[in-house]
Amino acid sequence: MFELIPFGGRRVSVYDPFRAFDEMERSIFSNDRNSVVSAFRTDVVDTGDAYKLDAELPGFNKDDIKIDVENDVLTISAERKLENDENKHNFVKRERFYGSYSRSFDVSGIEVDRIEAAYNDGVLTLTMPKKVETAPASRRLEIK
Repeated sequence: MFELIPFGGRRVSVYDPFRAFDEMERSIFSNDRNSVVSAFRTDVVDTGDAYKLDAELPGFNKDDIKIDVENDVLTISAERKLENDENKHNFVKRERFYGSYSRSFDVSGIEVDRIEAAYNDGVLTLTMPKKVETAPASRRLEIK
């Protein structure tokens, strides 16, 4: 935003907090193609008898998050809407992103009827119990 040009002709830049925020946003939210943020970060941990999925969804209300399961695909989606009182503020710069986020996961090895969800401090936690693998019944046949 503001820069000084000294006598030597080189440019010496003055600290610009908006540039710092832009760079921080790019480092956090961009991927290799620098596309628009359409997903959120997740961690999946195998706890032995279940999987624990933690999804970062800061700034969302619990009612804005939807979890759907269809055809062994679990989809987490969230939508952040624009505030109605936008004209009441004199924004110098507005960077808060409004839009929808979505991620899908294969849950073919999960007991979908027993999935539990909790949302606390901007983190959605799903506990997804694994399906119990049953060994095929075996028996010995007698020869007559």
